[in-house]
Amino acid sequence: MPELPLLGDIEMLTRTRGAWHRLAEHVLAPARYHETGRIGLRVTAGGFGTPPHTHGGATEALHVVGAELRVARDDATVAHTITTIGAAAEAAGIEPGAPAIDYMPTTPLDLDAPLEIDTGAAHVLATWFELGWSVLEELIRHAGDEAQPSMLTLWPEHFDAAVDLGNEAQGRRGTFGVSPGDDAHTEPYVYVTHWSDAADDDYWNDAAFVGASLPYSAVAATTSPHGTMLDFFRAGLALLNSPQA
Repeated sequence: MPELPLLGDIEMLTRTRGAWHRLAEHVLAPARYHETGRIGLRVTAGGFGTPPHTHGGATEALHVVGAELRVARDDATVAHTITTIGAAAEAAGIEPGAPAIDYMPTTPLDLDAPLEIDTGAAHVLATWFELGWSVLEELIRHAGDEAQPSMLTLWPEHFDAAVDLGNEAQGRRGTFGVSPGDDAHTEPYVYVTHWSDAADDDYWNDAAFVGASLPYSAVAATTSPHGTMLDFFRAGLALLNSPQA
């Protein structure tokens, strides 16, 4: 498992995250939705992408890797330097814009606005996503079928990778996720939310939402980022399953 790189310039990280988020909402999600009726994405090597789907008679997948959009059709992959949403959509052969379904896009659709992507910042985000995805997969295996796991998904509107676990009927369900950061969190972070009242505990520490979070810097400072993330998630799962006060 790769070590977490230094965070670097937070402003550049934020701009890069914003560019990736726009691509997720307005290029990759619609590309998948037009063919399958689904918007969910997944973490892939060096970034994120769509699961394979059929487009124009070919098996296709789109991947954002650093500052490139890679369009894989059957056995050929063409890399395009990312410049704008309009150019990326043209390279993908789709009409840009978040699918008109039951959510409002959280990023603007501006076809010609330059997308600023710093390769160092993209490497930070990609490494964080890859590590978090692998930890969430391990958490799902640890939780077992009785936790009724949802499908692990990178959601384009929130732009985070997440899975729901726990018995909702018993008030013990929550969301476990990996975020690249947002307006309330300048650093990437991992988080756990609880859907119903949970046992009182200092673990539930986040001021922006009802739940707990652990920032990138705290994870990176440990000798085992993978183990630290996993322990954080397991602690949240244990609290969800514990008797309420």
